[in-house]
Amino acid sequence: MTASLRPKNKEPRTKNEKPRPMPIRRFEDIEGWQSARELTRQVYAVAHSGEFSRDFGLRDQITRAAGSTMHNIAEGFDGGSNAEFIKFLRYSQRSCSEVQSQLYVAQDQGYLSREEFDAIYAQAERTHVKVGGFIRYLLSAPSPNTFKPGTKNS
Repeated sequence: MTASLRPKNKEPRTKNEKPRPMPIRRFEDIEGWQSARELTRQVYAVAHSGEFSRDFGLRDQITRAAGSTMHNIAEGFDGGSNAEFIKFLRYSQRSCSEVQSQLYVAQDQGYLSREEFDAIYAQAERTHVKVGGFIRYLLSAPSPNTFKPGTKNS
């Protein structure tokens, strides 16, 4: 006899019904922030190894830009309004682009393999897209304060 994983008080979903999104209670719940964290992890891994680690200017600039992708999401989360949050989300997207540009410098200096460049560039692009999707969601919200950053959104 197998136990059902579905709670007993829930009706089964129909084939076309989409799962409800999880409520965002903390900035860590935001998929864009999670993706930005992975981007930051990847950038730090390559920037603190080999010759890259000795190019202090580029190393510091690219790690700051990568960190800004996630930090701006966190900072904007407590902004108090969708408009303020969106402003910081756009800063996060710009930081993704900055990381991508700096990757070219690192590759041109011979600090990155093609595989490292491609993987980190793609992660920056995924992060940019996820953050952009969240911006579109916030812009489509029926009320300017539907999301209420920094509060318990349930």
